[in-house]
Amino acid sequence: MRFEVSILGSNGAVPLAGRHSSAHFLSSEATDVLIDCGEGTQMRLQAAGHGLGRVEVILITHLHGDHFFGLPGLITSLALTGRTAPLRIVSPPGLREKIAPLLELDRWQLPFPLTFVPHAARAYGLLTTTGDLEIFSFPLRHRISTNGYLVRERAREPNILKEQVRALAIPWQEIADIKAGADYTTPDGRRVPNAELLAPASPPRSYAYCSDTVYFPELASYVRGVDLLYHEATFLHDMAEEAREKGHSTAHEAAVTARAAGAGTLILGHFSSRYPQVNDHEAEARAIFPQSYAARDLYRYGVPHVGRDAQK
Repeated sequence: MRFEVSILGSNGAVPLAGRHSSAHFLSSEATDVLIDCGEGTQMRLQAAGHGLGRVEVILITHLHGDHFFGLPGLITSLALTGRTAPLRIVSPPGLREKIAPLLELDRWQLPFPLTFVPHAARAYGLLTTTGDLEIFSFPLRHRISTNGYLVRERAREPNILKEQVRALAIPWQEIADIKAGADYTTPDGRRVPNAELLAPASPPRSYAYCSDTVYFPELASYVRGVDLLYHEATFLHDMAEEAREKGHSTAHEAAVTARAAGAGTLILGHFSSRYPQVNDHEAEARAIFPQSYAARDLYRYGVPHVGRDAQK
């Protein structure tokens, strides 16, 4: 079952050829979520082969332009292509005031309900649900109010053992009760314990998005045990002081967080344009956390039900 992230943009404030502004697209079996929407995101969605038909919520981390300047054009395009399904945009307070004038200038009445949800995370907690996903938020430490997001599959029911269904000729009408915890009694009166009828469901998979932030040890507790961690790595560690001054992290610091969190795989991103290549970011992180990858635009990273480290 699908649970994967497409990197639509991996660069920082100033895009480079081949490295666009921040945007990620998470696809699950039942729904999709767009996280951040830098300039040109709608073109990157097309290049990646994604549409927004299953997207009910867009998550914006903070109100620096490289994380939301793509929204006015994207919203207008959705209107022109006939979207009617409601759309929510979650962000720190102030986003509506920044982009509403641009939408009004277009003089196009949106054919779908658009809701801005102001949210400034103060602690880790459940933010909302969409489809088969739960979305949690937590505070990051940047120059302005910034949210981190963790997206996790909802817990599934255990799986009934097909061989037991066949061997015991269990009627389909009994299966819902068995999945809810009931034992099964055969027609000759023998009771079969529930534990012999079910196999545990696969554990929910998860993905966390941490951009932009300075390094702080508490962040690891917010993303503890996450399967796929995206963490900004604007600079290499020889520029750690400048990173702190500008509210950013280094590849070294991202790897320290991933290791402390017990993450499955680390994706580095939000690279400064001073680095035409990011192989050194990957090497710096792998010295601390071997399962580290420098994000590449339009790459997809999946999380399988069994095992981790599923780079595509």
